[in-house]
Amino acid sequence: MIATPTSCALNSHAVPTFPPRPLRRRLTAAAVALALLCPALLPPAWAQNQLPALGDPSGDDFSIATEHKLGAEIMREIRADPDYLDDPVLLEYLQSIWQPLVAQARVRGNLSADIDQRLAWEPFLVRDKDVNAFALPGGFVGVNLGLMALTSTRDELASVLAHEMSHITQRHIARSIGNARRQSLLSLAAMLAGLVVASKSGTSSIDAANAAVVGSQALAVQGQLNFSRDMEREADRVGWQVMTGAGFAPGGMAAMFEKLDQSSRLNDFGGYPYLRSHPLTSERIGEARARMGAAAPAPGSSLSALEHTAAQARARVMMDARFDALRRWQALDGDRVATSTADKLLNAYSSALASTLLRDWARADAAIAIALGLTRGNARAERAVALLNVQSLLARGDLTRAGAALAPYQADGSRPVLLLATQAALAGATARAPDDAALRQRAEQLRTWVTIHAGDALAWTALGQVEERLGQPLRAVRADAESRVALGDLSGAVDRLHAGQRRARSGGAVDFIDVSVIDARLRDVEAQLRQQKADEKASR
Repeated sequence: MIATPTSCALNSHAVPTFPPRPLRRRLTAAAVALALLCPALLPPAWAQNQLPALGDPSGDDFSIATEHKLGAEIMREIRADPDYLDDPVLLEYLQSIWQPLVAQARVRGNLSADIDQRLAWEPFLVRDKDVNAFALPGGFVGVNLGLMALTSTRDELASVLAHEMSHITQRHIARSIGNARRQSLLSLAAMLAGLVVASKSGTSSIDAANAAVVGSQALAVQGQLNFSRDMEREADRVGWQVMTGAGFAPGGMAAMFEKLDQSSRLNDFGGYPYLRSHPLTSERIGEARARMGAAAPAPGSSLSALEHTAAQARARVMMDARFDALRRWQALDGDRVATSTADKLLNAYSSALASTLLRDWARADAAIAIALGLTRGNARAERAVALLNVQSLLARGDLTRAGAALAPYQADGSRPVLLLATQAALAGATARAPDDAALRQRAEQLRTWVTIHAGDALAWTALGQVEERLGQPLRAVRADAESRVALGDLSGAVDRLHAGQRRARSGGAVDFIDVSVIDARLRDVEAQLRQQKADEKASR
């Protein structure tokens, strides 16, 4: 079968890797939907030697519009899963790597105007310890926290993101489906020919018929594996061009493959290369090294090393929040083996975050002090530790120190700072504070933010809480509904908007504009919900 979603080449097994188990269940419907687009009989091996060209009409079998719609359906299921993680700090760091890659793909002409505008180009995080990433239809790329925890440099993470992005820009899912459809008659002909021969073989006709069927199926499976390996090699090649063009160190991909090779040895069954859907990691290490040639390291790449270390530490703690695991991370504040600054910061940040989650404030403060000392003079790394400090202080209700720690970053306009500042303002406000200057400021900032980032569910939720505190119930209901729209819960959004209408009719002073906005959004969301149900019915 065609692997869905496209699995990152982080696993060398013949069976494609998928997102973690809870998400796998949510992706089943999407896999079935793609399978329905493909013929039951896969193309034979001899028809799979080359990928179709990007201009090949086979890609029309899975149009941009179809891919966009399917990707949105898959993400609606994923966002409802508890393993889907919207951590503003980690997502901001992920985006800082992702956006230069997207920009470079545009410069290189990998993104046509249609693909660029119609697809989402959105990375997201999955709370899972497995070292993996995966591309989905519609321009979405999932990144497991286990992957971020394994990478030790920004360049290694960039190599994975570039690889996954290339699966999308090269339209590998569409090309797989188109190729399978185009060649299915050849597979059917091979099977029928085998059956004709078997019918003339006398007493062993049943065995011969079975052999013909199994043989043609084996050829089909092998052909699809060949095709998958070709796509992985192409994603490696195109991804390397994109990441180096975006300014990341050319050795990042080879270093990542070496880590994957080392981490997978105990899990790798050692099958022969031609029985794998991905090229052998050792083979790909050699190819990545060959591409490096005499290329020099990217200038300035070392400046972000400690910032990546902070993200690595945050990922490894958040990927497993069980009590015993947090205790292990917390105990790193007693490690005296680490000698490099990066290793010391990795331990200090991990211990500080674990202590915060365990509500052990004294140890959290001590570890944060060490981390701040290690990052002094490195603005980006120091900011990463400062935001952890604010998170820790807000968790214990120390609003004065939290405000002082956040003050140097209030003007940067970033999502993590905005959400932390909103949390602080809400914590410091009374139950209803229409005259609270800090809340009014956060409300204005959040309204501006969601105007530009309408799909930010966390920002909409924060805005709803602020509006409620400011005595604006209709705006609060509308924000709550928009957060549900962003998560794909259209039914929930309709219910909230109906609640807003009932609240407006219940009496009391209401703003006509707020009522009109709720009425208009209800019509829009109901139309989306009808279309969604019609699509689901048509796909059955």
